[in-house]
This record gives sequence, C-alpha cells and structure tokens, in this order.
Amino acid sequence: MSLAMLADAVLVLHVAIVLFVVGGLVLVVGGNLAGWVWVNHWWLRLLHLGTIGFVVAEAWLGITCPLTTWEMALRLAAGQPAHAGGFLQHWLQRLLYWDAPAWVFTLAYTLFGLAVAWAWWRWPPRRSA
Repeated sequence: MSLAMLADAVLVLHVAIVLFVVGGLVLVVGGNLAGWVWVNHWWLRLLHLGTIGFVVAEAWLGITCPLTTWEMALRLAAGQPAHAGGFLQHWLQRLLYWDAPAWVFTLAYTLFGLAVAWAWWRWPPRRSA
C-alpha cells in the first residue's frame, strides 16, 4: 500500500469516527425515544462516551488529533500537500477540517461531550440490553 493510500485510509477512519460520535448521540436519543432497547448496550455506550471524552480531553489540552497528525505526515511523506488529493479526499477533508479558532472547537467538543454525558445520565446503559 502506498503512503498516499494509507493517508486516505486514515482520513476515512477519521471521518468514520466523527460519524460514530455524532451519529451515536442521535441514535441514543432517537432510539430511546422510539423505545429501542439495543441502543443502550453497555459496550456501545461506553465506546461512545470514551471516544467523545478523548476528543474533549485533546481539545482542552491543546493536542492535535493523532489521526490528523498521522494523515498529514503520510501525505507529506508521499509528496502530497497536507490538504490535497482527489475528489474523495477533497470532500472528506472539507467535512472534517474547519478553519476556526481553537476555542471554537474546544467549546463545541465540550458542549457535545456534555450532551453525551446527559444522554448517559438520562438513559443509562444496560449490560443486558
């Protein structure tokens, strides 16, 4: 596998994680409102809470996401600009990377993390769900 393809794979993984975090909260809230018991599986909820907790901690500590660092390093090693590529890379990067001050992301991640924590409290996970 070439370095450029590996960078693309890291980008796709990164987007998948973002979709899991955002979609996970929507699924937990909507699923509970619809009466779906399976959305409260312990392992799913713990993975979801842990993932957003990691993102919030990164933001508060001023740490760049390791997936972003890894992808950019792979692109540079492949001789590509950090934010470049074909159609897929262009749109996935536009979805993932935004130009705003760091405090905006810290606030957004923190508020989202609080929403996940609220959902955890409101609809606690169940080991036997």
